[in-house]
Amino acid sequence: MIKEFKDFIAKGNVMDLAVGIIIGAAFTAIVSSLVKDLINPVIGLILGGVDFTSMYVVLSGDVPAGVGLDAAREAGAAVFAYGAFLTACINFLIIAFVVFMLVKGVNRLKAASETPQEAAPAAPKGPTELDILIDIRDTLKK
Repeated sequence: MIKEFKDFIAKGNVMDLAVGIIIGAAFTAIVSSLVKDLINPVIGLILGGVDFTSMYVVLSGDVPAGVGLDAAREAGAAVFAYGAFLTACINFLIIAFVVFMLVKGVNRLKAASETPQEAAPAAPKGPTELDILIDIRDTLKK
């Protein structure tokens, strides 16, 4: 069983997947920072200085006006955190676009590396089955 496990882990696909997951996690941190530190402040500026990630609606519980999302959650209030949801959607769209561009680039590289093979000359056609049967018939008639 240990030998089978070593063989499984040593396969290239498993190692490629592991590297992809690690790079993906690091990339997610970069995109999260991009959205949190660069995009959300611009959106907040457009909306009049509102902290975009702290936008929420209190569904139940007592929360003083102007309290941030974290404080509202700590107070035990049920909140509809649409700002956090929109941030997650922006993160997803950025990651999906970058993955799309990566796949598109890889496909372009694959297409460029595949050289079109020269068309091999067509093999001369042999006699058809009907031609062979006609030859046999003619030979038997003689």
